[in-house]
Amino acid sequence: MPDVQSLVNDFPDQLRKRKIEGSQATAKQTAELLRSVISQQRVPHTNQAGALIDAVRAVGEQLIAANPVELAVGNIVRRVLHIIREEDLSLATDAIAGLGLSAASDDEDDVERGDHPVLSAAAVAAAARSTLRPPSLQTLLEDIPDSGGVPQTSSSGGESEGKSRSADKGSRGRKLKHDVIEAVNELIREITDCHEEIAEQAVEHIHHNEVILTLGSSRTVLEFLCAAKEKKRSFRVFVAEGAPRYQGHLLAKDLAARGLQTTVITDSAVFAMISRVNMVIVGAHAVMANGGVVAPVGLNMVALAAQRHAVPFVVLAGSHKLCPLYPHNPEVLLNEMRSPSELLDFGEFSDCLDSASGNGSLHVVNPTFDYVPPKLVSLFITDTGGHNPSYMYRLIADYYSADDLVVKRRPTTGS
Repeated sequence: MPDVQSLVNDFPDQLRKRKIEGSQATAKQTAELLRSVISQQRVPHTNQAGALIDAVRAVGEQLIAANPVELAVGNIVRRVLHIIREEDLSLATDAIAGLGLSAASDDEDDVERGDHPVLSAAAVAAAARSTLRPPSLQTLLEDIPDSGGVPQTSSSGGESEGKSRSADKGSRGRKLKHDVIEAVNELIREITDCHEEIAEQAVEHIHHNEVILTLGSSRTVLEFLCAAKEKKRSFRVFVAEGAPRYQGHLLAKDLAARGLQTTVITDSAVFAMISRVNMVIVGAHAVMANGGVVAPVGLNMVALAAQRHAVPFVVLAGSHKLCPLYPHNPEVLLNEMRSPSELLDFGEFSDCLDSASGNGSLHVVNPTFDYVPPKLVSLFITDTGGHNPSYMYRLIADYYSADDLVVKRRPTTGS
């Protein structure tokens, strides 16, 4: 078994040095690391979910700080926190239901012994609300008989009952960890299969003799277009090159190698070519809670051109790219600046770049991402299907808990 602490120390360093390329790889490795943290985390007899949440928060805070621009890291940390809450609530609901069923079936004994009364709907709701908050739900349930004044018949009976409760607490903690790990495994499978799940929907959106425009390089877009080709759809693809990194050249090469009719255009030619296009299909770096898109630089220009000519603008994004934050949130860092060497040769422009020479100062700005507002997006296609931009906030709400939007460790209370 790998040393979790060494993994926790090494992974932020990889994020900081940008050694992991792509949101999918980053999201998958984040989920795998958090699974290891949960697997080796010891849980107390009470508030097991709280202990797991604190452990994930502590690691998640380090990962997010290592590369704040890679929003997929924070998305996965919040997804795992939501999983812990959901699994704990599920166990609590089952425990309450079992308690009520037992009380209903042994009604006469309950009256005589005052043992485990049937909980009302209000009590169940109150217990659910208290989940993950001290006192824990387990403590709340265990205190119910005590408040009713359950008599102890003998000291040996009390000892055996205490041992039974202790064993039950331990089994509950193991069950919670097992269920959480299984859910995280399902999340990892979901991340791994997202390209295939999205590509399966291609035949519903791409039709014969259409012209598709995209920009830059995206594996999701590549698989989506190739899936339509495999379904005998005949269409042409215009690929804007995506300067200054020219990732579009790589996508165009891959598309041509798979037999698609591909044409490379410059980014500045998008407005000139958009009138010939039937649909714009692009990938995304992240999808915000308001339906806005953080995407490779240049895509906002493409979206404006598509809106001007009434061309559908379709965004492909796996569920790990759905972010519960809004662009105006202070925790969101939407952009980063890349090296000026991608635009200018330092040797040729060294005199202009040296402000100390007195010959003027030349500044180079090379942003990585664009922000596309939701009003410019026609449709989102995720691994769960197609969605309108106005529905994204509801879809995102199913994946995250409001308590986890800001990933910070709980402050320790001093004496």
